[in-house]
Amino acid sequence: MLPTPFGPHNGRTALFRVKLDGSMQREVASHDHVDVDGLIRIGRRNRVVGASFATERRQVIYFDPELRALADRFHRALPNLPLIQFVDASEDEQRLLIWAGSDIDPGRYYIYDKGTRQLNEIMLARPELENVTLAEVRPITYRAADGTQIPAYLTLPPGSSGRGLPAIVMPHGGPSSRDEWGFDWLAQYFANRGYAVLQPNFRGSAGYGEAWFQRNGFVSWRTAIGDINDAGRWLASEGIADPAKLAIVGWSYGGYAALQSNVVDPSLFKAVVAIAPVTDLDMARNEWRGFSNAANVRDFFGSGPHIREGSPLQNAAAIRSPVLMFHGDLDRNVGIAQAREMDQRLRAAGRRSELIAYPGLDHQIDDSSARSDMLRRADAFLRQSLGL
Repeated sequence: MLPTPFGPHNGRTALFRVKLDGSMQREVASHDHVDVDGLIRIGRRNRVVGASFATERRQVIYFDPELRALADRFHRALPNLPLIQFVDASEDEQRLLIWAGSDIDPGRYYIYDKGTRQLNEIMLARPELENVTLAEVRPITYRAADGTQIPAYLTLPPGSSGRGLPAIVMPHGGPSSRDEWGFDWLAQYFANRGYAVLQPNFRGSAGYGEAWFQRNGFVSWRTAIGDINDAGRWLASEGIADPAKLAIVGWSYGGYAALQSNVVDPSLFKAVVAIAPVTDLDMARNEWRGFSNAANVRDFFGSGPHIREGSPLQNAAAIRSPVLMFHGDLDRNVGIAQAREMDQRLRAAGRRSELIAYPGLDHQIDDSSARSDMLRRADAFLRQSLGL
């Protein structure tokens, strides 16, 4: 296996290119504020043509001069679709497959013919949404309790005043991940239903360097959950959210954060939706025993008081708000036993809890019928819990 071209540089991830002329001289593609985390390849030979990174939006550095010029041309030709990707190419690279999208456009596929210089649209990524008015996504920052500015993305319902709305804080999964500007089906659904949605890139998120990632959002859970709760407080303080109609929704690590946020501050969020959540750090760690990466997983979660203190399952009695969980019963990433045990602990503590299990589905619940059912149930639960 070839070594990764990515490595640490000044506290962030950078892309390295090494000369093979015997000098082994290294050239570095890096950014001062975020990680360079993507390698752009095209064609049947997987030719490397660029690298990418995300500040407020995903950006690309093209090493190939021709593709750099073409990208500039496409940006001018498609001004309303600023996210442009070279997806693939014919064997001779005379025809290119291109995707272009934005926050309010899930994306369109084009074929570009270098010989004729023709750019032709061939397919919509989500044709069902072609005539649906989608919500604009705005990059913002908010102040955490210790003064740190936290980057986030705010999605407001189309046509709303942006004031006094029912609102959702939606922490991302991972935690070795981050949210980016663009179309997000989950955020768009809730915005369409009238909710303001805030997606924070809390400390513990990937993409912003080692200091921001800390030890990850499980070991450094107090900082991560603090930032997530501060996102809810910011929505209320800015007048965007009605504080009595504030909820939290998350998937995977986001589901963990949704539950743990209520442990930390039971009065902040009035309803919790957790999809495929980690509920107990010890259970999560032990699920990987016997696998080749068990040692890596053990080190990732670590050991110490945070295992109990940072586990919603071990602190279920502290949760006051109603909880709705969804989980696929063939989830190989986070076993459904975690959600089942969480549901039992909450009920035993006299809390309102419901778990919806989807037979035969894994961590992504990647089934259109199941996802539609999940969205309908989540919206109905939030409306009832928030008094909408």
